[in-house]
Formats: sequence, C-alpha cells, structure tokens
Amino acid sequence: MPTLRRSLVVSILFTVFGGPGIVLVYVPYWITRFRIPAGEPAWQRLLAAALILIGFVPLFDSIQRFIFVGRGALMPGVPTEHLVITGLYRYVRNPMYVGVLTALAGEAMLFQSSGLAIEIVVGWLAIEIFVRLYEEPTLTRRYGEEYLRYKRHVRRWLPRLRP
Repeated sequence: MPTLRRSLVVSILFTVFGGPGIVLVYVPYWITRFRIPAGEPAWQRLLAAALILIGFVPLFDSIQRFIFVGRGALMPGVPTEHLVITGLYRYVRNPMYVGVLTALAGEAMLFQSSGLAIEIVVGWLAIEIFVRLYEEPTLTRRYGEEYLRYKRHVRRWLPRLRP
C-alpha cells in the first residue's frame, strides 16, 4: 500500500519529469523556445492563456484525486487502490488527457506553432493507443465489474453534460 507521502512525491516527479512535463514543457520548449510571435492580437493571447489554464485544471485535479481518493499516484507504476470516478471523472473517463491536450492547444495558439499542432495529433494518437491497449485492459483486470460499469456510462473523450 503506497503511503500518502510516496504517492505525492511520485505524482509530482512524474508530472514534472514524465508524461505531462514532457508534453507540456520540454517538447514545446524544444519546438518554440517559448517565443511568442510579435503582433499576435491580445484576444488570441488571452484565449491561448485561457486554454492553457483550463487544461491544467483536470491535470491538477487528477493528481489530488489519485492521491487522496484513489490512494495511489498518477504514474501507472504506482496504481491507485480505488477506482477514481469522482470529480471530473464523473463526466469523462480521461479528463487528465483531455486537459493536457487542451493546454497543448493553447500553447500551439500562443506560439503559433505548427510543430505543436503536430504534437497534439501525435500526442492524441499515442494516448489513444495507450488507453486502449494498456490502461483500459489494466483497469478492467484491477477493478473488474466496477470499471466495466463505469466504462458503460462515461465516455472516453467527450464529456457528458450530467454526471
């Protein structure tokens, strides 16, 4: 059973140095050097910033839910003890991935980067393959009927309007 402190440390390290950090910080920096093109309209910068901030909400919500509700960590190597189906997970099965891709769309808009647009497509395909071939079968084995019931009622990518 992972301890709360271990789950917190693992989740933070995975977020900063693993998946989310790579997708949202390291690759965008490598592609854009975080240079905002001159002459970008203020509304476009504000919309991009809003998408980035909105995208971070599900990521941080998932971290705290995996630790405090699921009693595990964000990283697959430290799975949760309990299936997390509260909060944003009541609306969509993969809010963290949806949030990361939303934030990445904001970055692509902010930096006007076709490279980041390509990263969105490649990232979504990689996430889709990971979810279908690893995550969903693993959750089915781990949580059985509880996960299958959840899967029948909550869509993978498109949020439902009511929980």
